[in-house]
Amino acid sequence: MITPRWNVRILLALAAEPLRYHELAARLPWLKDSQFHPKTRTLCDAGLVERTEHTTRHVTYGLTDRGAALLPVLPVIVTWAEAHLEEAAQPPSAIDQIEDSLTLLTRRHAAGILWALRVRGETSGRALFQLVMPHSAWSNIYPPLRQLTVDGLVDTDGPGQPYRLSAAGEALGPVLGALSAWAAGKPLNHAAHHPVWGHTQPLSAPKPRSGQPTRPTTTPPAAPRPGGARPSYSDLFSHATPAGPPAPLTAGGPNR
Repeated sequence: MITPRWNVRILLALAAEPLRYHELAARLPWLKDSQFHPKTRTLCDAGLVERTEHTTRHVTYGLTDRGAALLPVLPVIVTWAEAHLEEAAQPPSAIDQIEDSLTLLTRRHAAGILWALRVRGETSGRALFQLVMPHSAWSNIYPPLRQLTVDGLVDTDGPGQPYRLSAAGEALGPVLGALSAWAAGKPLNHAAHHPVWGHTQPLSAPKPRSGQPTRPTTTPPAAPRPGGARPSYSDLFSHATPAGPPAPLTAGGPNR
């Protein structure tokens, strides 16, 4: 729902208030109408954005309650990215951190493998195949495992050796717990009690990987404003009117 390119940026553009189509399009000027219309329609169909027709000439787009409930999850993703993604030549924006992380987490079979390793601990490739893709050829488990190893979320001691979550993979608990709580329609504080990714105590800080110094984590999101107004997410969407689109991501995760 949120990983197709530009979807999170559209949601963040609508974080403060509903916008008319031309106002929303001005926040992402590099998107053509032929790209923008399908994305807004898809987000409306997903229940994250609502289209309100005030008159035939006055239509606005705004976040639904479900779309607004997703916003507090985004700083959790930024916090993980700041601690575990390699440092770029130029400090990336928070929204770039989110998109890099989501690229990593939505590779084919990534979620299933991470879930299985979290539950089982160190596990052989054959056993992971039986858990994650039992109706496929057993050798099909190895391409996603190799990719997750390159991405820095999974570790192994070599060919034929079992696999385990890396420090960065273990630290995904708050991210996947928060996403799971949101997907289930539960408050964000339920993330700490997730049966797989929850923790009774905070994870200890992972050791920096060689050549990948960690960065300080971001400031936690502001508390909701009085009267039910949404908190500001301008720190995540600090590129309201860029000259052009960011460079396409060639890879996510620690290797960017």
